Amino acid sequence: MGRPVVGIIGNQFLINDQYPAHAGGSMNSEAISQVSRCLPLVVPADPRYVGVDELLDTCDGFLFTGGRPNVHPEEYGEAETAAHGEFDRARDAVALPLIRACVARGQPILGICRGFQEINVAMGGTLYPEIRDLPGRMNHRMPPDGTLEEKFALRHGVTVVEGGVFHRLFGTTEVMTNTLHGQGIKTPGARIVIEGHAPDGTPEAIYVKEAPGFTLAVQWHPEWDAANDPVSRPLFEAFGDAVRQWAEQGHVRHRVDAV
Repeated sequence: MGRPVVGIIGNQFLINDQYPAHAGGSMNSEAISQVSRCLPLVVPADPRYVGVDELLDTCDGFLFTGGRPNVHPEEYGEAETAAHGEFDRARDAVALPLIRACVARGQPILGICRGFQEINVAMGGTLYPEIRDLPGRMNHRMPPDGTLEEKFALRHGVTVVEGGVFHRLFGTTEVMTNTLHGQGIKTPGARIVIEGHAPDGTPEAIYVKEAPGFTLAVQWHPEWDAANDPVSRPLFEAFGDAVRQWAEQGHVRHRVDAV
């Protein structure tokens, strides 16, 4: 059996403000291939091209990546404002039902930044359009200037619940992370458990309670230097283990069905 397949949910954008394209950051593919030890497959997240059912049958797990476009506020019952920024309604139409389907059947998912927010919204939660405008909150956005190394540098701590899923994964209740996001969780969705917070109280690490499979998500970007970072590596390794387990169970099930 070859490597299990992880669908990397891509974003739509324009090359040179004209040519439409789908893409996922190469750091995501690198982390899935080298750390999770799975086959990365970038998915054009547009319901005109892909269906949720065929994605579930094609991929063993899914990485819901970050990206400049935000989840449209209509998806959580709020009106659009200038503060909500850019959107990718096609990705919303694929990602949100795909998350719900994966949670229901136990198919592994890992959410990063926008993917973290998508998992919350898919489970009925809401988002703040701009964290830095809230009283007492810090600016979590990517620095406007500098090299990639400077933009993805570790910028604040995250405290996770003692004895929780992330504590067991990281081996500590205090970790350092980067931060490159504008939005964040306002109200957690049904069954969303918040296990990690930034120093200003911003939710940073979640999972879906009583889900039959892997449903972890983080607000930071662990794909940066994932092979070497002491926080990113165990996260992607655990995700890869869950995807392999799903693939092995699926292959056994297919063989039994064939008999």
